Amino acid sequence: MLIPAEKELRAALARFAHARIEHDVRPTGRTSRDLEDSTYTLCVMTGARTAEQALRAADALLEQYSANRPGISQADETLAA
Repeated sequence: MLIPAEKELRAALARFAHARIEHDVRPTGRTSRDLEDSTYTLCVMTGARTAEQALRAADALLEQYSANRPGISQADETLAA
């Protein structure tokens, strides 16, 4: 599996979150398609089969990205959150 760039992963997560909220608030054919498309994209990017697995995998990847950044400690990240 190719590992997605952090920026692309974050964009896919944002798109998924937006689609999920829109579909939960006002479900239509369009929101259903948007949610399905964004779920598929996230699953492909993370090598997962379900949205739940993809979200867990994305979280793990984001942790790896953070751990690999020079000059940022765990304490700095906690303060920023």
